[in-house]
Amino acid sequence: MKIPMKTKQNGMTLIGLIFMLAIIGGIAMLALQIAPTFVEYRSIKNAIVSAKAASTNPMEIRAAFDKQADVGYIESIKGKDLEISKNGEDVEVSFAYEKKLHLVGPASLLLEYEGTTSNGIKRKSKAVGE
Repeated sequence: MKIPMKTKQNGMTLIGLIFMLAIIGGIAMLALQIAPTFVEYRSIKNAIVSAKAASTNPMEIRAAFDKQADVGYIESIKGKDLEISKNGEDVEVSFAYEKKLHLVGPASLLLEYEGTTSNGIKRKSKAVGE
């Protein structure tokens, strides 16, 4: 009795496996560089909400943010970088900054972060003085 032989094998070659591992490794390295910047962004969003709850005075909001930044290891922006505007009786605190990550050689990645304490409703706002 003869056993039928398979003429074509299925699977991945060693070179294909190495290539896939290199791609997965590159994506993992990129994710490991981006993750801390995203964590800092979330800390900044939480800090501006806390600072807004502390006061309605722009100087006090900036001071409260700086205290939160010291505790939360926030280094990308300071209280002086916050944009504070007034919508009627409500105060809106917002920020925007860029983070540049060096990848390889002349290649780099630019991440642009921005956030605000508003609930997404666009209103006509008036800038509050320093």
